[in-house]
Amino acid sequence: MDLSTVTRVIAARQRSDLGALGPTVVPLAGGSELFADPRADLRGLVDLHTLDWPALTITDTGIEIGATCTLAELSRLPMQAGWAAHPLIYQCCTALFGSFKVWNVATVGGNLATSLPAGPMITLAVALDAKLLVWRAGGRDEVVPARLFVTGNMTNVLAPGDVLRSIHVPLASLRARTAYRTIALSPLGRSGAVLAGRLDVDTDGLDGAFVLTVTAATLRPVQLRYPQVPTAADLARDIAAIDCWFTDAHGAADWRRAMGLLLGEEIRAELAGLGSRS
Repeated sequence: MDLSTVTRVIAARQRSDLGALGPTVVPLAGGSELFADPRADLRGLVDLHTLDWPALTITDTGIEIGATCTLAELSRLPMQAGWAAHPLIYQCCTALFGSFKVWNVATVGGNLATSLPAGPMITLAVALDAKLLVWRAGGRDEVVPARLFVTGNMTNVLAPGDVLRSIHVPLASLRARTAYRTIALSPLGRSGAVLAGRLDVDTDGLDGAFVLTVTAATLRPVQLRYPQVPTAADLARDIAAIDCWFTDAHGAADWRRAMGLLLGEEIRAELAGLGSRS
């Protein structure tokens, strides 16, 4: 869709160029969501691609994902030794149903910043305990845990002028065992519930903490943490106690809650079966 009120597009070359951002001037990354609806309040865009941020950097401490990394680039991230969680990356990428055109323009940072409940990069970042580097409008850097970044349906901790710079996924999470479930009301519909489980391993290769992340079915990501794989009853109790199930065209709150209980137990059982002490 044409943004007919936009009169200028600024190609950012350095951080100071982001000073043009504000209530009526917003960042442009992939644009798959930005150009989806009329935005009559917008007067300008700041193109982030011209900052030439590296898409993916593998380090001794994990992965640095540039906010302008596309889903296509992320989906092709090669497997590294010991990365048991590697399949979760592709699984979350494929939760975004779109053509190859969308995959090649939609960005990891844009998916997070749009903050739709069904945003699969939200699932990935929260499930792997990622840390998000935010460039604040005043020039300050802030690191935000992914689980705290999204605050509601299309709301997050970003203020006008702020930019999501990068996502750090720690090596410990990449070494964890993971399980993934998603469900939608139609074969190509937006996800009604997306759940990801993680079973950490300690330095001796033994089971550690069990972490379940619930997204798409809830207004904001919900993370349940246990020192070890919980019992079915304990997990069901905690999923049932989640207070932000919601209803929209992609599913009713009671159905989403039921799917959370069903898929959460499937994940618990799968990871319990993969555990080194099972």
